[in-house]
Amino acid sequence: MLSRRFPDHGHVLTKSISPDLFRAALSHWTSGVTVVTTSDPAGSHHGFTASAFSSVSLDPALVLVCLDNRANCYEAFDQSSGFAVHVLAEGQEGLAGHFARKGADKFAGLDMDLSPAGLPLLPDALVRMECRTERRIPAGDHLILIGEVLEAQTGDGDPLVYYRSDFRRLADGSRA
Repeated sequence: MLSRRFPDHGHVLTKSISPDLFRAALSHWTSGVTVVTTSDPAGSHHGFTASAFSSVSLDPALVLVCLDNRANCYEAFDQSSGFAVHVLAEGQEGLAGHFARKGADKFAGLDMDLSPAGLPLLPDALVRMECRTERRIPAGDHLILIGEVLEAQTGDGDPLVYYRSDFRRLADGSRA
């Protein structure tokens, strides 16, 4: 169990934890699995499996995703005017793993649609959101992309979730 004494009022924390401890702590946060896609100005498609995705605002509808500065697709997302977020459904572990890999053309052999704005859209996602990039914020070793959601489609089924460094499924769908 991780434990750390919180400072008394008036004291300031000055020491960061190690990346390994931070990663271990975050692995206990259950999250949905998303794949984020875009097209660069030349029309090539790019995508990644996002470990950080969140809603930001309802009005206007804003979401954020975080992209590692070392990602092969960094430049494409940094220059693109928009992106699409795909919330994956149960059974799409292979798609999540495919987009988590570095290198090769991630769209080779994949079925996809193009939005009117030219964004690659993956079929059978539980949710697809098409976003216009509103802001880019450098933050540590990542780039935060904030997008205004212009279109959204939802499907039926249960989400694919990620917990303790592995893909999971909802146990029974019952409410707590």
